Amino acid sequence: MRQRLTIILTFVVIIGVLVVLNTVTYVKEEKLQDSEILPNRSTYHSGPTGARALHDFLNESGYKVMRWREAPEKLLGATGDNVATFVVIGSTKLPFSEDQSEALREWVMRGGCFVLIDRETSQEGPRPRDWSLTSRASDFPSFEDDPANASQMTEKVIPLTPVQPTRLTHNIASVMPSRFASRLTLAPGEHDNVVEIEEDAAPEDHATSPAPVVHIADQNGALLVDYDYGRRRVIVLSDPYIVTNVGIRSNDNLQLAINVITSRDGLIAFDEYHQGRGITRNAFAGYFSGTPVLAIAAQVVLLVLLILWTNARRFGRPLPLPQSDRRSSLEFVASMAELQERSRAFDLAIENIYSRTRRVLARYAGLNYNSSRSEIAARLGSRSTIDAHQVETLMRQCEEAINGEPINWRQAVDLVKRLRELERKLGLRMRSRDIRQAAENI
Repeated sequence: MRQRLTIILTFVVIIGVLVVLNTVTYVKEEKLQDSEILPNRSTYHSGPTGARALHDFLNESGYKVMRWREAPEKLLGATGDNVATFVVIGSTKLPFSEDQSEALREWVMRGGCFVLIDRETSQEGPRPRDWSLTSRASDFPSFEDDPANASQMTEKVIPLTPVQPTRLTHNIASVMPSRFASRLTLAPGEHDNVVEIEEDAAPEDHATSPAPVVHIADQNGALLVDYDYGRRRVIVLSDPYIVTNVGIRSNDNLQLAINVITSRDGLIAFDEYHQGRGITRNAFAGYFSGTPVLAIAAQVVLLVLLILWTNARRFGRPLPLPQSDRRSSLEFVASMAELQERSRAFDLAIENIYSRTRRVLARYAGLNYNSSRSEIAARLGSRSTIDAHQVETLMRQCEEAINGEPINWRQAVDLVKRLRELERKLGLRMRSRDIRQAAENI
């Protein structure tokens, strides 16, 4: 039991040391300040570059919105059938793979509406048929630019007005983009992402030209366009600042965001998968992500595996276990006394005590141990005030009991008391060596 307790305490101490070391060495990730260089366009983000305000507004206004945290391939499944509009905001943290882009194009071909809000048109989404769509920016953000400062973000920017009345420009007088907004350029011609669209796959609410439609623009180019792709439309807005938590408050930016994202009735899905907010399959790992708990758990598992591997494994020559006598002198005396009492062997009890007393008396009298009891008694009488006859009688009674004379426990106790009294009167005690040995045996 003591060995097991030692192992358990050692294990607990090791775990404690690991916890302390991991806690001390753990460095909490500093929260990065929002910037237009590395923006966070997630609808979970409440900072200046995030889009949480737009998501919450649509949700509280009664629109069906959700955060899409699966890969785009899931849009082709049963879950994707419920999604009417798929929204991607900004340059995502995770790029679209070729398979994901192909799945997104297939989903739009089947009737989905895709909304891209970004300054770049390099997203691998559906592109207009027989037209080239490029983006061009006249200014680029720096680390000194504060996305929370609306005045700085829109410095020297002239609000843009719709170029024609459309469903996307309904109730819009002007919108205020940032000074980093791109301008879209459309030109007829072939491009790398041409798709063959069947005649019966024409969009439900656009019956004529497949050419892109410009809704808002200035002399430098378009800010908002849309075009057919399969059975549905693709909408491109070239400045994510308009839908951010800061930019949505300027002019009619909020109305424009509502018109663009809710242009089709049904469930609206904001892409959070490519914003780095994909579903965590391991709930435990996701809950403790960014803390030292995962590192501690891994180290504890490694320690347990090491203990299991080394269990009963010998790393040296075999050694015999130390044998220790666990019996004490008191246990021996108690056991002997109990055995003698149960067997009524009072002669043995008297013999044990009388033998020692006779040896002490003979030494006190200056005689040999084998001397007769009369000689020992006579010498004791001459050297002390003890009656020699009483001493001889006591010794004779003890020897008779030892030699088989019937005796009961009261008589045995009386003889022992008289022997102890004799030693006391003569001032006889054990020698220092006997005392030391007795102390060591206890």
